[in-house]
Amino acid sequence: MFSTEICKILNIQYPILLGGMVFVGKGELTAAVSEAGGLGLLGAGGMSLEEIASELEIVRSKTSKPFGVNVPLARPDADEMIDVSIKGGASVISTSAGSPKRYTQMIHDLGCKVIHVVSSVTLAKKCEDAGVDIVVAEGFEAGGHNGYDELTTMTLIPQVVNALKIPVVSAGGIANGHGFVAALALGAQGVQVGTRFAATLESGAHQNAKDAIVASRDNDTCITGRTSVGPTRSLKNSLTAQIIKAENEGMPPDKLMEMIGGGRSIMACVDGDCEEGTVYCGQIGGLVNKLITVKEVVETMMAEAQEITGTLSSLSSPTK
Repeated sequence: MFSTEICKILNIQYPILLGGMVFVGKGELTAAVSEAGGLGLLGAGGMSLEEIASELEIVRSKTSKPFGVNVPLARPDADEMIDVSIKGGASVISTSAGSPKRYTQMIHDLGCKVIHVVSSVTLAKKCEDAGVDIVVAEGFEAGGHNGYDELTTMTLIPQVVNALKIPVVSAGGIANGHGFVAALALGAQGVQVGTRFAATLESGAHQNAKDAIVASRDNDTCITGRTSVGPTRSLKNSLTAQIIKAENEGMPPDKLMEMIGGGRSIMACVDGDCEEGTVYCGQIGGLVNKLITVKEVVETMMAEAQEITGTLSSLSSPTK
């Protein structure tokens, strides 16, 4: 059912990838997505090398299926992160926040596949030239850090697909079978899902953050950071109101960063303060109305997709 080229490349059952979510995509969630037939990706961006190794032990204890690790290349210890990840059993390294050119050959030499996340056609072409195996093209609907060009999934995916020869995975605004089928219709070979998996029983997010996503509506996210850390989508709260006010008043980026301070995502996702902390959430959060297991997410998505494609097929059948 819905086996695409990335299923063969990654040795997975369904073309569904877990987004590499910091402080959310821990060992239990990573293992659950892989065990359900997708590709779990450990969100290692906020972890020490020791924590990565420890979380990978959890992953290996809960699944024997392939899994990967997301490594933000902006980190100065990216080399060590990759080494620890592969020694910990990862068969895939998903890179972001930097150029994969320096690392791709090294990762291939160690026997692993490389996925890189992009937000534009230009960056996607650079990834293909660097030799990555799969590109994840992420639209502006996505939660977390986004591209400066603010390209939506609907516009970004077909242009990236048209420009590349390697497989493309769609990310941003996908939480159910409708989004899955739409991504395939746009030419993608699979989907990467963040917000829907963040609000699951296995998610590493604090219960308050999960509840906030479930309670969110279609217009409950906003973009902050255009003048400082870069466009970032999260749930509206007291913090985002302060940031937007300061940005509108022209506060310089360095002063803005001083005002925001560090560790805001920890405050929300780890400590549960969803007013003064950052709750990353995509615009699709309004479709997430209850906490369920990862297995239920995947099975429901595939069942819905099967039904939708059947309906679409009947629409194109010749009439008598």
